[in-house]
Amino acid sequence: MAEKLYTIPVNDAFDEHSECPICSMYKKLEDDAIAFMMGPSYMEDDIRMETDRMGFCKAHMLMLSKQENRLGLALILKTHLDRQKLEAQELAAKTVKAKKMFKKPEEAEIVRWAREKTCSCYICRKIDNMFSHYLDTVLRLYEKDSAFREKYAECKGFCQEHLGMLIKKGQEVLREQDLQSFVTLTAKLYTDNLQRLSDDLDWFTDKFDYRYRDAPWKNSRDAIERAVIKTNGIIQNEKGKEK
Repeated sequence: MAEKLYTIPVNDAFDEHSECPICSMYKKLEDDAIAFMMGPSYMEDDIRMETDRMGFCKAHMLMLSKQENRLGLALILKTHLDRQKLEAQELAAKTVKAKKMFKKPEEAEIVRWAREKTCSCYICRKIDNMFSHYLDTVLRLYEKDSAFREKYAECKGFCQEHLGMLIKKGQEVLREQDLQSFVTLTAKLYTDNLQRLSDDLDWFTDKFDYRYRDAPWKNSRDAIERAVIKTNGIIQNEKGKEK
């Protein structure tokens, strides 16, 4: 059953023919996590306990702030801030001061706490737990499913971040006889599709030359948006805003 649950979203992402199917998988998990957070779940004690403790990263707080459920976000923030206040007050009282002039002071506990809280995110953790299974599934399907291997070979490659993640995961889980072909194919998909995008960007810039004003756009009209996915993994909506 677990196999089916994991393979469906992986196959769906590769069926989209996007610039990075791994980005598509991650974005679907992210959208689902935001919807979950802003649904009835925010009233559940165990979830609120975790969001109070972990908080949210900048990117996901921005996404939450754009949702329509303002009351839900206010309740989440209220109890989170209350906990942050108590923790900060307790740690501030323990702050270690330098005892000798010119001696570098020890890092205060509140400094470590603030740094760790900045990187802590309930939604990131929720996504990462499932995303790790999805990456494992990609490699498992590549190794055992000839139909998926063909689908993989026909995709448009991956963004820089997920190129590295796939090859790293391949080194961890693939048999030696499959690893070399996987690395070669994955790298070739990346470089071949960079060339395709580079050509599209060339034509996009040519279209600003009066000599090509009446020429067709070919595949270049959304070349910038697709190149942004390839370089930085940023999926945009129709208005060019990060989705």
